[in-house]
Amino acid sequence: MNNFWPALFYSLLLLVITSCSDDPRSERGQETSPETLGYIELLDNELENVLNTDAKPEIIGEGFEWSEGPVWVAEHGFLLFSDVPANTIYRWTEESGVEAYLEPSGYTGSSDRGGEIGSNGLIIGNDGELFLCQHGDRRIARMDAPLNEPSPEFSTVADNYDGQKFNSPNDLIQHSNESIYFTDPPYGLEGYVDDPAREMEIQGVFRADPDGSVTLLTDDLSRPNGLAFSPDESLLYVANSDNNRSIWMVYDVMETGDIENGSLFYDTTEYVGLEPGLPDGMKVRSDGYIFATGPGGVWIFTPDARPLGQIKTGEFISNLAFDETEETIYMTANNYLLRLRL
Repeated sequence: MNNFWPALFYSLLLLVITSCSDDPRSERGQETSPETLGYIELLDNELENVLNTDAKPEIIGEGFEWSEGPVWVAEHGFLLFSDVPANTIYRWTEESGVEAYLEPSGYTGSSDRGGEIGSNGLIIGNDGELFLCQHGDRRIARMDAPLNEPSPEFSTVADNYDGQKFNSPNDLIQHSNESIYFTDPPYGLEGYVDDPAREMEIQGVFRADPDGSVTLLTDDLSRPNGLAFSPDESLLYVANSDNNRSIWMVYDVMETGDIENGSLFYDTTEYVGLEPGLPDGMKVRSDGYIFATGPGGVWIFTPDARPLGQIKTGEFISNLAFDETEETIYMTANNYLLRLRL
């Protein structure tokens, strides 16, 4: 009688184990498959040559205040992205998921302040260093520590133009000649355009050269935001995240590094408010296709401004990044981090 209950227990345990192993849901990878969010909308059949139109964005992280600035770090095989209000950069890997990487990321002051104080746009520079748009410190900065040993120690790349402090640098790219191009809307100021600490009346597109000089390239845009070069660096695309002028512009890049001949690339003002999003972050793939966040999701354009389709999630997608193979795209969408296998 004393052996009855242990025997029964082990019999039931064996039954449970056997049942689980026969359950088709326990096949490798199916239990841990990420939840998806959204779909790809086809506008032109050429899109089928650009990506898998049946693919769906996967949720690989969530719970952020406002995710932004994703960048793939090919050397170490991880993704970095900003949570702007949280003043934190997070790292994502396939093995460990999301974990804190750097804090503070955009505001290193000692006094309390509100607003979107953290880092926004991030890039890995030509020499492998991390460059940041720091809203709170109102500058372009470089992290002094190695990428695999992050530390909130920064050097200023640019923090003013003609003695006037920037509003809140938002996004940045680096030219092959080492110059950094960046945008400076007012989104990181606590009082926005009416912030008493605001020193500059314009919202410009700037260039910071290796010698420390800063050049205003254009102040014609009301809310300059994301920007990207064409593959040969002959063109500069710039997003304008204004409800009343929701557009992308394209400029010729001159040998001097200046930009000229600005023209409208595409206008989405009529779609503002119908679906979440505005022209924000953008990337140009090595084959010239433009992936640009805007009303409704990520728009995919040909170099001649023909829209091929959208990656739609129902969320405000702020920015995106390719991995080194350009076979995967990572997107920051409101409180989500998403992955799409192209």
